[in-house]
Amino acid sequence: MFSSSNSSKPKKVMLLGSGELGKETIIEAQRLGMVTIAVDRYENAPAMQVADHSYVVDMLDGEELRKVIELEKPDLVVPEIEAIATETLIDLENEGFSIVPTAKATNLTMDREGIRRLANEELGIPTAKYGFADTLEELRSVVQEIGIPCVIKPIMSSSGKGQTICRSFEDAEYSWNEAISGGRGKKARVIVEEFIHFDSEITLLTVRSVSGTTYCAPIGHVQKDGDYIESWQPHAMSKEQIIEAQDIAKKITDALGGYGLFGVELFLSANGVY
Repeated sequence: MFSSSNSSKPKKVMLLGSGELGKETIIEAQRLGMVTIAVDRYENAPAMQVADHSYVVDMLDGEELRKVIELEKPDLVVPEIEAIATETLIDLENEGFSIVPTAKATNLTMDREGIRRLANEELGIPTAKYGFADTLEELRSVVQEIGIPCVIKPIMSSSGKGQTICRSFEDAEYSWNEAISGGRGKKARVIVEEFIHFDSEITLLTVRSVSGTTYCAPIGHVQKDGDYIESWQPHAMSKEQIIEAQDIAKKITDALGGYGLFGVELFLSANGVY
């Protein structure tokens, strides 16, 4: 077996979330000679079918998550889904475990509130106006403050699930119910965003390594009613837009830290890049 380090003992990587993307990650890690461990909340998840070892745990339960990580003592812990007790990962990182890319990055990017506050309030990056609500009554108040139409989303979700456009104050209750039912995790909290008329939506893949920060060509997307439709690369952008997008991506990924591949999602409009 090819060893992933200079020692005879191979590195051990644990994947938190074992879907189809996780399966491909496990396969590539094995090609590098790593011992692989797949963890998910249900049995026989795709990555478990190819991993060297697997566990079924409630990853939102910090005690369960800690137990399996301390048991296996992996060299690398790679979070792959949103529904994870990220606060526990922060504690474990402080105790010496290596979280990829970092526990801070995992905690912030899996929570729309954390990443939005980082970008806008700490880094000064322009964003749509936003607010948060823990109850339907608070939501109605925030909607009135942000204005109609607005976009309402769960704090934690994926693939557009639970996201709606609130076009009238009467729609607020429907949007609340959709956000709560479509969210992941245990947080009954939603984010309300100003509706931005954008020209296109892109993902700028940003790579942080010991050699610095590099960028892939921008990827364009089309979504309809919260569902993914198609993507293409490269998406046509002006030189000025590319420079602005790369500047935003570098500020965010530098703040998150760690090494790896980051997907920075941005909107392009006549007023700039958000």
